[in-house]
Amino acid sequence: MDDTDRKICEILQAQGRASSAELAAAVGLSVSSANERVRRLVAQGVISQWQAVLDREAAGAALCAFVLIDMDFDGEAEAAAELTARPEVLELHHISGAHSYLMKLRLPDTAALQRFLQDVVKPLRAVRRTETMISLDTQKETAAVRILAPETRE
Repeated sequence: MDDTDRKICEILQAQGRASSAELAAAVGLSVSSANERVRRLVAQGVISQWQAVLDREAAGAALCAFVLIDMDFDGEAEAAAELTARPEVLELHHISGAHSYLMKLRLPDTAALQRFLQDVVKPLRAVRRTETMISLDTQKETAAVRILAPETRE
């Protein structure tokens, strides 16, 4: 990935609906060259998906919660698969430290959170313990990643 590809990726992360003409003008290429670069970035897996970012409240998912989960090895793979299949689960990270997983959820309210924990998470045989934190306010939430040139990656 060269500087032009990185710039294209930065633009698309910030404005996914940027037109080919806008991309081309921003990076100093012809429209066809910009399109070819985007196609190549998709084919290489650098751009892995296209999606809209919804207003959480308008979508009925105003509550953001983080759940630390302690799991036994026996049944862990099945529990992780069950959780990742749920639309309420935005992220599931296998982590180091005192806990096994960190899960990020978006739900309508605390009652929905309680039901999710009671009906979905706690019945999983590998789950030993959970610890839940509710976000009071979101200062920043993004899926955009910082794109570093190879020579600055250390």
